[in-house]
Amino acid sequence: MQRSRFLQWMLLGTAAPFVGQAANVWAAPPLKTPPYLTPGDVIGITSPAGFTTLEELSPCIQIIESWGFKVKVGNTIGQRDGSFGGTDVQRAADFNDLLRDDEVKAILCAKGGYGAARMVDQVNWKLLRRNPKWVIGFSDITVLHAHIDRHVGVASIHSKMCNSFPTKWEEADAIQQETILSIYHALTGKPMSYQVPATPQNKLGEAKGRLIGGNLKILETLSGTPSEMDMKGGILFIEDVGEALYNIDRMMQHLLRCGQLKGLAALLVGSFTGIRPETPEQSFGRDLYQIIHEATASFGYPIAFNFCVGHQKNNHALKCGVPHHLVVESDRVSLKEIRN
Repeated sequence: MQRSRFLQWMLLGTAAPFVGQAANVWAAPPLKTPPYLTPGDVIGITSPAGFTTLEELSPCIQIIESWGFKVKVGNTIGQRDGSFGGTDVQRAADFNDLLRDDEVKAILCAKGGYGAARMVDQVNWKLLRRNPKWVIGFSDITVLHAHIDRHVGVASIHSKMCNSFPTKWEEADAIQQETILSIYHALTGKPMSYQVPATPQNKLGEAKGRLIGGNLKILETLSGTPSEMDMKGGILFIEDVGEALYNIDRMMQHLLRCGQLKGLAALLVGSFTGIRPETPEQSFGRDLYQIIHEATASFGYPIAFNFCVGHQKNNHALKCGVPHHLVVESDRVSLKEIRN
């Protein structure tokens, strides 16, 4: 990279014609992209958050092996400490073991839930900086993506995890197959590209920036911690599940008051599935679109709703930290990975 990658980041951070805000310059470490995988490479599977069993991983392992990769099952699989995949020490040790193993080229998190925040500070992130490899997952794994983005400067993959792989591939619907295959495409170096239908509530515009984000609740709770995501100049994507509208508003207002929404290049709003029902007496009086627009009213960057990320079938793999180009028009929304 070194000089060409640095210059690319500097150009992206100052490209005013494509960015809604004039001061979209970020302080993230220069990006390192892990080597893309080829047949015979090893993918390690671990549980940094919730517990799972080897039996539950079987469909995922079969699909990964059908792609030509080998699988190394981590020591946390089958371990349990309450709702966690082993103790905090065990989960961190397993993650470190996979980082240390030169044969492992990617680390796939088995599932989310809760637990990554309890082990993230026990991970030896110098290992990842010295030997970059893909870290894969979403939901609670947003903790790891954010910490990697802030301190390590290695690209990672926000995507479905083992518990989202279909039990029988031939019986999976087209969206489920497409999103699982997007993990394969991301891992093997295919330039990523997304097209989503336009929504009347979108804010039109164009932006370039590194792609960042994840679960909104996790991003909120990381504020003020060493894992707080540096959002300046980024194309931020957000999603969540099972929240009330007033909670979503509270989280957005928190990010606003922390200054994290101010310097974005653009905002992508994914699915907010399972929004808690309201009664007329308890109505918050604002829908999701209004909540987002109120929190970003002072900023001119483009916003796109209904993006293909979240706790839903239509949850595509996204390369975190990697520069992307977003175009939000009245009839279409496109997001494309930028390559040299």
